Amino acid sequence: MAKKEKQKKQYDAKKHIQMTGSDRVMNGGFYLFITVFSIICLIPFLLVLGSSFTAERALTQNGYNIWPSEFSLDAYKLVFVSGDIPQAYLITVGTTIVGTFFSMVFTCGAAYAMSVKNFKSRGVLALFIYFTMLFNGGLVANYLLTTKFLHLQNNILVLLLPSFCNAWNILLMRNFFSGIPASLAESAKIDGANDITILIKIIIPISLPGIATIGLFYALTYWNEWYKCLLYIDSSHSQYYTLQYLIQQILRQVNYAANQPAEAVGLNSLTLPTYAYRMATIIVAIGPIILLYPFLQKYFVQGLTVGSVKG
Repeated sequence: MAKKEKQKKQYDAKKHIQMTGSDRVMNGGFYLFITVFSIICLIPFLLVLGSSFTAERALTQNGYNIWPSEFSLDAYKLVFVSGDIPQAYLITVGTTIVGTFFSMVFTCGAAYAMSVKNFKSRGVLALFIYFTMLFNGGLVANYLLTTKFLHLQNNILVLLLPSFCNAWNILLMRNFFSGIPASLAESAKIDGANDITILIKIIIPISLPGIATIGLFYALTYWNEWYKCLLYIDSSHSQYYTLQYLIQQILRQVNYAANQPAEAVGLNSLTLPTYAYRMATIIVAIGPIILLYPFLQKYFVQGLTVGSVKG
């Protein structure tokens, strides 16, 4: 008898959630809108990709096109003609991996401490972290701290240490940890686990969506880093240049050469791939991130929507 009642309830639930004709029309409209919007967002990237493989003369005469009107690899040859590009790639990839890892260690540790209800100083710690979002010492104070006190000028650590933590990411991670039932940690403490064990073996495995989301934020910050190279690394230590900063340097040189008389550089503005080079640098710079994102997309979407689901 109980089994029949259970089956009846399941049937009623399925019948209740069954979509009507108007629901199907609305869902179809939503899918159509998202599809069109995605295509519109994809068009600029395709224009950049196609233009990067277009000869400079054809690009100047015909403009930007998704399909190259005259295929050419001159822009990419100019990008990789510099022997510093592989070194810059290595620096950028290394700082992104190492920086993201230690940033997440610090962020998860601070966020978990503030999410534990029996931690008496969690309010003071949260206020201190939030205060740094409102006020800071400014550029001059940061420069003096980095160069005179920490002595990080012309040092690869200057690309890592100043970005180890972000107050906003810590508070986001704290809110994510706070949504995890406290009974999980309490049951683990009864079994003799300490806070570090609880964090590593219980909290982190069920927090992968939040960790992937915040980790992607940190990875993008380290990958796009160029300003610290401008401030703290001299040209005599160019081996520490990041990819973004080195590409900027090369682009300035290309633009300078394109604006000089033909006799001065042996080329003219139509043979030097100035515009195509700009497009090629975009592809080179964002390529690894585009390849990484599909592997994190599932966790990234869950991390963005978890607040609404648990709210």
